[in-house]
Amino acid sequence: MPRRHYPTKPSIIPDPKYHSTLAARFINNLMKCGKKSIAQKILYDAFAFIEEKLKKPPLEVFHKAIDNVKPDLEVKSRRVGGATYQVPIEVRPERKFALALRWIITYARIRHGKSMSEKLADELIDAYNNTGASVKKMEDTRRMAEANKAFAHYKW
Repeated sequence: MPRRHYPTKPSIIPDPKYHSTLAARFINNLMKCGKKSIAQKILYDAFAFIEEKLKKPPLEVFHKAIDNVKPDLEVKSRRVGGATYQVPIEVRPERKFALALRWIITYARIRHGKSMSEKLADELIDAYNNTGASVKKMEDTRRMAEANKAFAHYKW
């Protein structure tokens, strides 16, 4: 813990097409081996598929999908007196967004067939409609936190 100053968070430059910092962060998480142009092409193609399928603005669908996947609670392991307890804790806002992005990208990569942009579009549409693997992961995380509510007093 620094004594004087906390480090400043680096500012993220908005993406060139939609001028959205959230889309830029998504591109940065999607990127592999520093290939940003490929990650941008995947996201923009996914947005094109979304617009074609739903006839809605893709950025609106994207924001709603991420809001549907953001977790409110998660569990953290705490070791108390030789026993390990799963303690439910609230998720910080930055971590909520990071987890939502990670889950959407992970479950889009796991999907079978098609190109990555189509898989990503399908995962975003499923998250928008509150279905799909990433929403199930969020619900499982919340369910686990609620099941371990008895250990909430170990939170520190």
